[in-house]
Amino acid sequence: MQRIRLRYTKRGRLRFTSHRDFQRAFERALRRSEVPMAYSAGFTPHPKVSYANAAPTGTGSEAEFLEIALTEARDPAVLRELLNDSLPDGLDITDAVEARTSGLAERLTASVWELRLDGVTEADAAEAVAAFNKAETVEVQRRAKNGMRTFDARAAVVDLQALDPQADRPEDKPCAILRLVVRHVTPAVRPDDVLSGLRVVADLAPPVPAAVTRLAQGLFDEESGTVTDPLAPDREAAPAAPPTATGTAVATAPEGAGTA
Repeated sequence: MQRIRLRYTKRGRLRFTSHRDFQRAFERALRRSEVPMAYSAGFTPHPKVSYANAAPTGTGSEAEFLEIALTEARDPAVLRELLNDSLPDGLDITDAVEARTSGLAERLTASVWELRLDGVTEADAAEAVAAFNKAETVEVQRRAKNGMRTFDARAAVVDLQALDPQADRPEDKPCAILRLVVRHVTPAVRPDDVLSGLRVVADLAPPVPAAVTRLAQGLFDEESGTVTDPLAPDREAAPAAPPTATGTAVATAPEGAGTA
């Protein structure tokens, strides 16, 4: 059995698809592409697909991950092209590697998010970010199955900053851009929780809902403060490609061969 790990996106209007909607679209793409999927046992077999830490409905993402199990070996690059031909625009497979290590989900320990706040000036956003970063705790509330739950949104935030204004942005339409690095903890701290925290510490309330996009997801490197590529260990574990026949001939040809 071969295992393939895929990175995919949710762009444009497709960010409003739920995780269940994506599952249905992806399984249709598997059937259309005639991928030799492995199936579970039992009365209702289903394709062996493992999804990892899907983004909330309504948020865009450049870094969603899943793993599939195949009964026959396939070239990951070819598989990626076949699936993209069968998926709607906006749900795009951007990377595919053969799984050669264990624990993909365990390497998803943090995310990088971008928050677009239309109607908010850069100055107001920077002031709110400074207040949030200065606070030791920022308590917010979220509705859960058992009612409202209060938790600290500050502890999970590794970095929060307001980006410099973009040169091509219309000056008469304020739009602040925030960059957020947050650890995956329990309970999960989501971008909207951080926005609630900005309201608590600085009364920052965007006039329209924020446009939220996950830019990266992976293992948080404590030394560099960056989120690393979770598929990198699988690439590094891949065996080196054997030398080509032409390359071998050149390497072993005696000195001066081919000269008149």
